[in-house]
Amino acid sequence: MKESIALRRVNFISAVDAAVKKHEIDAALIHAVIEAESAYQPDVISRAGAIGLMQIMPGTAARFNVSDSNNPNQNVMGGAEYLKYLLGYYKNNLKLAVAAYNAGEGAVDKYGKTIPPYRETQNYVKRVFSLYRRNLTAETYKTKSVKISMN
Repeated sequence: MKESIALRRVNFISAVDAAVKKHEIDAALIHAVIEAESAYQPDVISRAGAIGLMQIMPGTAARFNVSDSNNPNQNVMGGAEYLKYLLGYYKNNLKLAVAAYNAGEGAVDKYGKTIPPYRETQNYVKRVFSLYRRNLTAETYKTKSVKISMN
């Protein structure tokens, strides 16, 4: 019998916590992306070549100094750093950052800094938002140091 997502998630809490500390990004967001990308299965490789928990593409791994995308700690650290970069690039607009995480900044920029008209990306943004909202707790919300636009 396959482990539930909740049971697999427990195995990566320390990796997420380390990324939260280093990159000052919301754990609820990292967990939402991991669940949407890999359902906490660290050995997943997509048809497009994305690797690991946060489904990092080889180019993104190189860009954020991830030497081993199969290593869950490095994968989460690199994915969190990329999310932090995207949040800054899109002025804390979570929808655009999440869309770019899925489709790339080039696609978001090509469509005038809007969510690209790709069904996969539109569904991905909805899924991550749903998971993110579920993950947020009243305490997390109160202690956020960065205001993120959820419009």
